[in-house]
Amino acid sequence: MLQTVAWNPDLTPPQRLRRLVALALSSGRPVALWRLPGAAHARLCLSLRVEAAYVGLPPALEASAPAGFAFFPFQDSDHNPPLFLPADLYFDLARPDEVRVSSAAAARLPQLRQQFAALPDPGPLAWHVRPRHAPRPATQPEYEALVRAGVAAMRAGTVQKVVSSRAVHRALPEGFDALRAFEELQARYPTAFVSLVSAPGAGTWLGATPEVLAEVGEDQVFRTMALAGTQPLLPGHAPSEAIWRQKEIEEQALVARYIVNCFKQLRLREYQETGPRTVAAGDVLHLRTDFAVDLHNVPFATLGTDMLRLLHPTSAVSGMPRQAALDFLKQHEGYDRAYYAGFLGPVNLPEPGASRLYVNLRCLQLRPQQAVLYAGTGLTPDSDPTKEWQETELKLRTIGAVLE
Repeated sequence: MLQTVAWNPDLTPPQRLRRLVALALSSGRPVALWRLPGAAHARLCLSLRVEAAYVGLPPALEASAPAGFAFFPFQDSDHNPPLFLPADLYFDLARPDEVRVSSAAAARLPQLRQQFAALPDPGPLAWHVRPRHAPRPATQPEYEALVRAGVAAMRAGTVQKVVSSRAVHRALPEGFDALRAFEELQARYPTAFVSLVSAPGAGTWLGATPEVLAEVGEDQVFRTMALAGTQPLLPGHAPSEAIWRQKEIEEQALVARYIVNCFKQLRLREYQETGPRTVAAGDVLHLRTDFAVDLHNVPFATLGTDMLRLLHPTSAVSGMPRQAALDFLKQHEGYDRAYYAGFLGPVNLPEPGASRLYVNLRCLQLRPQQAVLYAGTGLTPDSDPTKEWQETELKLRTIGAVLE
């Protein structure tokens, strides 16, 4: 349970937010900021524990789950720990004069207030840096060779679908401020899940993702989506005017079929399917099919967690069959995705029973004087290597805009 306390009412909400971030970073603690799609205000979760990792996936989509923020890698490993950040301090800019604290934080409240008051006026913030080397960026010929290898594997029947990706290095502009970039992303992409997460071991990640992995809202409805297919949003045209090639239609259908197969594995038939329809995500368009299950009407108390285990990593970021696609990526992709294409989001916040997890797409990893950007494309047997490279270039614009 979280209790509400007054917290330095003389500060403006942006000042209070920056100082809370500085409190976390100056003491080596993890912190997460996010803005839900369509929401007017951001939120912050600060954990008093430096490491708070689950082994395997958490029961994040159940009412019994603790309140906090989940930050999980594409695949678990010793150097990509799955993190769950308990909400020891929770700040909602919709309620700017108060901070909610956990029982663990309440016992240390005088000490925390003292540390907060002793902070100097925050200048540049010392964000956590991932200790491993930055992934090597792929050249265009290297990425096109990866695409050709994926096409060959599909035509040989080794895999049905592969989602290839690459990393890009960009220099940080002079005076780059991650908090200001977080605010800019909120303004640019009002329908995206915008996040800024910084934790020891994991480093600092900034993103604006369009894709829900799994969520259970206050209405006790489980939701997920199939999001695939990409084309640019043309100036002066509505998303409904988009014309899709057979390649994108097939790619999206495979992802939707994968979700239906997950329902079948759980012997679930009572679900609602809506779509596919065209949706905008920044300057690009995708095909999207939404799935919903009313948990009041099905005898599956752990449906959300069970689906999370089946979905992650989703076929939209790995391929099908999942293990065969993961084996292909391990052999051919040539770099560690870390938290790119993992998932993240608030758990049981702001109200009990509400958890929203998103696929970590359109993101960058922040490093000293450098940002590492990530983008991927879903391949089919008809994929053209040059067009797949161009698609990654298009997707990199979403997060890359804050570096211009």
